[in-house]
Amino acid sequence: MNTTLASAELGDQGRTDFVTVGGQRLRVVTQGSGSPLLLITGLGANIEMWRPLMRLLVGRQVVAFDPPGAGCSPAGPPRRMPDHARLVRDLLDELELARVDILGYSWGASLAQQLAHDHPERVRRLILAGGMCGLGSVPASPLVVMHLLHPLRYYSATYLRWVTPTIYAGRTAREQSAMDAQVRAREANPPSLIGYAMQLFAITGWTSLPWLHRIQAPTLVLGGAQDPIVRTSNARLLASRIPHAELHVLDGAGHLFLFDQPEETIELLERFLADE
Repeated sequence: MNTTLASAELGDQGRTDFVTVGGQRLRVVTQGSGSPLLLITGLGANIEMWRPLMRLLVGRQVVAFDPPGAGCSPAGPPRRMPDHARLVRDLLDELELARVDILGYSWGASLAQQLAHDHPERVRRLILAGGMCGLGSVPASPLVVMHLLHPLRYYSATYLRWVTPTIYAGRTAREQSAMDAQVRAREANPPSLIGYAMQLFAITGWTSLPWLHRIQAPTLVLGGAQDPIVRTSNARLLASRIPHAELHVLDGAGHLFLFDQPEETIELLERFLADE
């Protein structure tokens, strides 16, 4: 592995390396051994936000990374979604992972779709959580979109607590412990302002609708019944257009269900990934 900084052992949190791929420096965490599962996170999100789910993913090799401009990865040049997909493909090459299962969440679900379309030979199974097809999907309310256009929720705990019922809902909005965990994870490594803008640039005008029917990887589509950002109609649309897809909508779940109720999703993930 071509690392630009010394790697570190983090106990049950895995091993952290800084990997340079095509001139882009990325922070990467690997955990466990076995069949590889790549985690691709949401807009502005960092590796720390995956910790509750990663603790439950046993018996496989789990790989997570900070996208350019998020967490500890610098922003790099402007990229559209196909460019991000090539970057992830090159990261898999660097990690010597020929074929992986992919779990994409929110913004990461869009990138996961692009990767499965552009580089299908690298994707065994695909999980799309809280995702949509971009243009052609049912949009969130203007108020929700307004809050998503800037990363203040990663910098201000006060703002995050105030805005969560509007944009995230679910358990994080209902339970103080879940909210506190979100605050800690976000404040650990917030995105840079330019990095957040670059992620918005990548997704603006993007759509997978014309080619969803070409995705051949078996796909699990997960949605939260109370998600204000990605309405459940978008999960149904993805599941209806991808040939080998199944849909599961979690009752009472908001947009952050992978992070704030991982115990309720891990059985679905493990069953799907174990199916040959």
